[in-house]
Amino acid sequence: MPDLAQNISAVERETGLSKDVLRMWERRYGFPKPARDENGERQYSQAETAKLRSIKRLMDAGARPGKLIGLSLSELESMSDARAPVRPEASVASLERDIVAMLKLHDASTLQHAFTQWLMRQGLQRFVLETVAPLNRAVGDAWMRGELAVFEEHLCTEILKGAMRAAINAFPRQVGSPRVLLTTLPSEQHGLGLLMVEALLVPEGALCVSLGPQTPLEEIRRASVAHKADIVALSFSAAFPLRQATDGLANLRRHLPAAVALWAGGEMTRRVRKSLPGVTLLPELATAVTALRNWRTSRATASS
Repeated sequence: MPDLAQNISAVERETGLSKDVLRMWERRYGFPKPARDENGERQYSQAETAKLRSIKRLMDAGARPGKLIGLSLSELESMSDARAPVRPEASVASLERDIVAMLKLHDASTLQHAFTQWLMRQGLQRFVLETVAPLNRAVGDAWMRGELAVFEEHLCTEILKGAMRAAINAFPRQVGSPRVLLTTLPSEQHGLGLLMVEALLVPEGALCVSLGPQTPLEEIRRASVAHKADIVALSFSAAFPLRQATDGLANLRRHLPAAVALWAGGEMTRRVRKSLPGVTLLPELATAVTALRNWRTSRATASS
């Protein structure tokens, strides 16, 4: 079978590594080494894409790219096997097995029906905390162990998004307080965290406006003014560069109106070891509801 080359956009989608990261590694580490087509566009081999995918798996588990790039694919896969998560407790393991089985059968309609049934039984907030959050980790772990393909993981994410979006849209959306603007920084592609936070806040009476992922800092500022946001909430996946995140948050904090609260959540925030002035860190998903209630209490105290 020929080694079909992929352009940088396809590699970004398949590996979860941004175009900026791919170009930076090319300059800094000499890998990947894409060929160029007749238009000068980068073309990545399947072997390079496979190695990049393995590197991303290990980065998500906490490894640093500089320690990984010089290794062969077989060495990376051996590291992945050694770092593969311990099997979860029985209830989560059963859920994982069922979902992985449906994904491998490519049975999208049955999976969609299962999510709808769980959502109806649990309610939106419990569904997010007790099903979506552990399932998202379990599916990612299955992908890391090589049990799921990228397209199967993506299918699961899209069906989860559809179920949550339908439930969110069932709530009144015209009014609410506070007004929460949800997005990510430009290099952060993952939008599932944004939707999970929205699904927690909307039942609490918040009015959420989601811009989706990858919004430039100046556009976040402009959107916060246009939508009269009380809170700007950003989501960060585990592999997002820590320095880039803290610099971006500090920059955004300087340019947002002082009265607008700035929240940062997601796996990356677990790695932040210092306080960020004017930024509320939410490393645990459930703390978004607590932060919302604290915001209301402080606002009520200030106006009394």
